Amino acid sequence: MPNDLNQQANDVNQRVNDFNQRVIDEFRANKGRLTGHFAQARLLLLTTTGARTGTPHTTPVGYLPDGGDRVLVIASAGGADQHPDWYVNLRAEPQVTVESGSFTYSARAVVLTGEERERAWARAVEADEGWAAYQRKTTRIIPVVALHQIANGGPPNVNASSPAEAIKVVHDAFRRELALIREEMTAADGPTLGAQLRVNCLTFCQGLHHHHSGEDMALFPFVEDRHPSAGPALRRLREEHDRIATLVVDLRRAVSAADTDPAAARADVERLTLDLEAHLTYEEEQLIPLLDSPA
Repeated sequence: MPNDLNQQANDVNQRVNDFNQRVIDEFRANKGRLTGHFAQARLLLLTTTGARTGTPHTTPVGYLPDGGDRVLVIASAGGADQHPDWYVNLRAEPQVTVESGSFTYSARAVVLTGEERERAWARAVEADEGWAAYQRKTTRIIPVVALHQIANGGPPNVNASSPAEAIKVVHDAFRRELALIREEMTAADGPTLGAQLRVNCLTFCQGLHHHHSGEDMALFPFVEDRHPSAGPALRRLREEHDRIATLVVDLRRAVSAADTDPAAARADVERLTLDLEAHLTYEEEQLIPLLDSPA
């Protein structure tokens, strides 16, 4: 009987590992885009160091945007009574690697405690009642972990083989996130926006601001120096950055207000979506051919 139970446990673990590996392979092959059950999910790949083995282990994990340079992951294990292996690993070695689909970076894992954990948990449950369902299945307090990006002192590590591909990869990440926010806005009911939805919007706005600032300071001068004929297109792109920045300010203001009108916030998101998609498409049409060609 013990041998039979051990074999059943091994079979279950193998099925889980096989499933995770399929998700990992699809995630990496498609720069974070997934199909099926996870098509509309926010997922990242978390690589930890085995607490017993010292070897790297990669696991697909759902995450919550949290503004700034950190995201939150929840060690639910589907409501199991034991913590997931990745959580045990990062408790032993808190430096981890995060793959977002568009970027890969090192991060420091910090387990939230006290009021900070309660606020983050409340946001998660408000956004998806499934987290509360997992908590009801177990007596352990499900941990919430913040993954703080570790600055590398240089440009971000984009999961792309060329500058031209990098533009498309980063743009597609913004498109996916904005599509998720639009869906969440549509699904939101009640007189105000949920706390996590507010954070999602503000995190997106911050990321877009950083991206456009980086283009203005580095990418556009690089292109202009090597392809002077691109001057008119770059001037238009800079003007579009200014217009989009105004729309971003409007959205930030809308979702930050204590008495946020969800309808007004949805309208701001729609305006931003239309302008941003047109901008991203034009930038790809103008810059990708130049970056793919010799100076």
